[in-house]
Amino acid sequence: MCLAVPGKLEKITTQLDETFRIGEVSFDGIIKEVNLTLVPEAKIGDYLLVHVGAAIGIIDEIEAKRTMDVLKEMGEEI
Repeated sequence: MCLAVPGKLEKITTQLDETFRIGEVSFDGIIKEVNLTLVPEAKIGDYLLVHVGAAIGIIDEIEAKRTMDVLKEMGEEI
């Protein structure tokens, strides 16, 4: 099973051209560098679904928070 985790794009750290960008994404306070190539329309403040270090989609804030809450609940049960 694959899992994409929601995070908030905080800043763009590298931009080679209009397509290839790297950004810092916050996962509930944990900051990771993420490849933004698959979401060229992503802008700072957007919530992204991230899988294996690559953003694969943009989602709204409510859905991102709902998903993060479910993941936290799952972590407490393990």
